[in-house]
Amino acid sequence: MDRVTIVTRIKGFLCHRFLFFTICLSSFQDVVALEVIPELNHPSSFSELATPPSALFQPIEISPAVIPHFPFNGEPLPPMYPTFPATYAPVLTGKCPVNFSALSDIMDRTASDCSQPLAAFVGNVVCCPQFSSLLRIFRGYYSSTSDKLVLKNGTANDCFSDIISILASRRANSSIPTICSVKPSNLTGGSCPVKDVTAFQKLVNTSKLLEACSSVDPLKECCRPICQPAIMEAALQISAGQALTSDNKNMVGGPNRMDALNDCKEVVYSWLSWKLPLDDANTAFRILSACKVNKVCPLDFKQPDEVIVACRNLAAPSPSCCSSLNTYIAGLQKQMLITNRQAIICATLFGSMLQKGGVLANVYDLCDVDLKDFSLQAFGQEGCLLRSLPADLVYYNSTGFSFTCDLSDNIAAPWPSSSSVTSLSLCAPEMSLPALPTSETLGNPGCRTGSVDFIVPVFSFFIFSLLLY
Repeated sequence: MDRVTIVTRIKGFLCHRFLFFTICLSSFQDVVALEVIPELNHPSSFSELATPPSALFQPIEISPAVIPHFPFNGEPLPPMYPTFPATYAPVLTGKCPVNFSALSDIMDRTASDCSQPLAAFVGNVVCCPQFSSLLRIFRGYYSSTSDKLVLKNGTANDCFSDIISILASRRANSSIPTICSVKPSNLTGGSCPVKDVTAFQKLVNTSKLLEACSSVDPLKECCRPICQPAIMEAALQISAGQALTSDNKNMVGGPNRMDALNDCKEVVYSWLSWKLPLDDANTAFRILSACKVNKVCPLDFKQPDEVIVACRNLAAPSPSCCSSLNTYIAGLQKQMLITNRQAIICATLFGSMLQKGGVLANVYDLCDVDLKDFSLQAFGQEGCLLRSLPADLVYYNSTGFSFTCDLSDNIAAPWPSSSSVTSLSLCAPEMSLPALPTSETLGNPGCRTGSVDFIVPVFSFFIFSLLLY
C-alpha cells in the first residue's frame, strides 16, 4: 500500500499542530495513491515507538486534490484507483409510521459517522454517540405525530430495521447494532412508567429542564454540569411511580430500580428532542455523550506480564524493556481511535497496572512513550488523538472519508503517581492536558532558532493495513 506524503517547512517558535487525515474509501480492496519521496533529516531508530516531531505546529489543511482525477468518460480507471460504494434505495418494511425524509440530514450525518470500514475504529467516540443521538431524535420526532414519547415493541422493531436499512444504503456499517450494543428496545422506553407527553409534563418542571438543556456549553458541561443534573432530576421524578410499586427486594438502588431510572432518562431525552430544534438536540446530545465517553479508557488491556518482567527494577533505559513495552503498546494501537482525554486515562491506567506488577521506574519517560501512542496508528509513524469535543467524519466524493486529529504527539504519556487511579480527575482546577514540552525539555534547539522539517502523510485507506494483521 502506497502513501502520499507532503513535506512542509514551517518556521517559528510557538508551534501547534493538527493532522488532517484523509481516508479513501474503496470497495474494501482497491486504492491508489500518489507517492512523493520525503527528504528525511535523520535516520529513524527501530527502538523508538515513533520519533516525535520537534515541535507542535499550526493547523495543516490538505486539499483532497492530492488524489489524481481521471475525468475522461468511457476510459477504464487505472489499476488500484479508488472506487466508492454507491448509495442505493433501501428496502423498508413499510410498517414504520414515520416520514424519514424529514430526518434525512441527521440520517446522512449518522451514516457518515458510522461509515462502513471505519465504524469499528471510531465507534466509541464518533459512531455510537451519533447513533444514540439519532435514536433519541427519532423518538422525539415520533412524538410530534402522537402523544407518545416512545414506541411500542412491534413498531420499534419495524422502525429500528428501517433505520439500519437506510443508514446502510448511505454507506454506513450494517453492524451498528452490534458495534454500539443497541437494540430495538432502545426505542421503547423500557420499564419507565411514564411514556406519554401529557403525563411527563404533569410530573416534570419542563421549563427548568428546557432552560438547562436548550444550550449546552461544551467547555463547561462535563466538569460543571447543568443539563445532566436536570435530566437526572426529571428521570427521578417520572420513575417515582416505579419505586412506589416495587416490593422490598426491589427498593431504590436495586437493579430493577436502576433499569427504570436509566429507561426514564431516555424518555427525558425523547421529550427534549421533541421540544428542541433537530440540530440543537443533536449538538446537546453529542456533548453529553462526550462527557461520558471521556471519563473512561475504552481500550482492552491484557495482563502485561512480559512488560513487567522486562521492566521491573529498572533505573535506566533498557533495550529489552523498551522492546517489550513497544510490542505491548503496538497491540493497543490496532484497537481504535481515542480522544486526547481518553489517552491520559489509558496511559494512567496502564501505568498503574505496571506499578502493581512491580515496575516502579517511569518507563514512559525511559522509552519515550507519548500520549498518541495509545491511539490508532498509521504505518507505525503517526498516531491520531481525536479532540475531546464531539467530532464527525466528512465524506468527499473525490477522496472518501476525512476527519481531524488533535495530535499531541510530542506530549509525554503521564506516569501515575501511585498504582491507584481512583483519584484521577480531568476536572480539577489545576488539571488539564499535560503541559506542552518546550524546546529545552525536548533537547532540540531547532524550534527556537530556525526552521523545522516534518512530514504530514495523507493516508490512503490506512485502516486496511490493520485488518491484515
